[in-house]
Amino acid sequence: MTITDSVRSALEQAPALDKVESHLHPAGSFDVADHAVPTGREEIWRFTPLKRLKGLHADAPLDGRNVRASWAAPEGVTVGMVSGDEAADLRGVSGWAPNTRFTARVLAEVPATLLVDVPAEVEADEPIVLEVDGTDADATSGAHVVLRFGRHSKAVVVLNHTGSAAVAAVVEVVVADGAEASVVSIQDWADDAVHLSHHQARVGRDATYKHAAISFGGDVVRMDANVTYDGPGGSAELLGLYFADAGQHIEHRIFADHTAPRTKSNAIYKGALQGEKAHTVWVGNVLIRKVAEGIETYEENRNLVLTDGCQADSIPNLEIETGEIEGAGHASATARFDDNQLFYLQSRGVSEQEAQRLVVHGFFNDLIRKVGVPSIEERLMTTVEAELAKNVLKDLSA
Repeated sequence: MTITDSVRSALEQAPALDKVESHLHPAGSFDVADHAVPTGREEIWRFTPLKRLKGLHADAPLDGRNVRASWAAPEGVTVGMVSGDEAADLRGVSGWAPNTRFTARVLAEVPATLLVDVPAEVEADEPIVLEVDGTDADATSGAHVVLRFGRHSKAVVVLNHTGSAAVAAVVEVVVADGAEASVVSIQDWADDAVHLSHHQARVGRDATYKHAAISFGGDVVRMDANVTYDGPGGSAELLGLYFADAGQHIEHRIFADHTAPRTKSNAIYKGALQGEKAHTVWVGNVLIRKVAEGIETYEENRNLVLTDGCQADSIPNLEIETGEIEGAGHASATARFDDNQLFYLQSRGVSEQEAQRLVVHGFFNDLIRKVGVPSIEERLMTTVEAELAKNVLKDLSA
């Protein structure tokens, strides 16, 4: 299956951008044959444990039989599965062409699309919740999801992933002019799950977009969160929170492609690691094209290593093609507990383990509050506490 003529025509008629592509995001193609099976030597795959992906990066079946989806939406919002020509019209609706084999395969081979449609001017009074539940980690499947926010609409979409599964997913987000859209993706899988996903957003003129990637469960989780802009004044906030235990591999990659002037992007990702061979990867990339004058961007990644035997890779990147910008920067840090913070708490009668608990909660708290969904914020604080109980609080008396 290929994209329809209407979508292809829209891509061909898009404003001409600079020919230089990001070194981390090569030019894409909808033709699966244009994408070789990765070997792990490629820059965009060198951190990912390919042998643990169950073939999702190559040619594993994408039949979808091991995943069930359900949803709840407020009045005025339409959610449902579409197929045939309607689904074909949504392939590449975010104005993007796949630059990996798994994304090209999802768009070409998955027959149906889960479509969330928020009409123009609609302001949803409660989150739209999509529940994705896996039933078998030995089977492999693919999924295509489209989140469409109409002009001047306002809504929050929550994707909640649980259970056992091996899934390759593409989520496309279209934020029309003046809309306010939030997407929260929670990876709370069972310990044997594999989740390979790509989120691609297109932000319209004067629109605001918030994306929160939250990863706790799963054996291997890799998520790309990308954003481009349709016009001046668009703003994107990319948030991430992850907690890796022994043996887990959690990888987050972001790409803010500033394709219009006076746009903004701000990325903050925070993670904690505990247990032997816990491994996290964060790769941030911002491309400021020649046309993107007057933009502002900042990307930040912080990692807290709680035990020995962990590995945190953190790589921020900036690619700048014009000097006419308001500001651009990045920061990255990986460290153990701050001795000064622990000493301050312990000198006031707090035990060492309780001091560690408080430091971890403080580390995550400001980011959790940015999610903007109270029920999820409360759930995340509880999950952080449960993660700490596995190591830091294991011997702490009740």
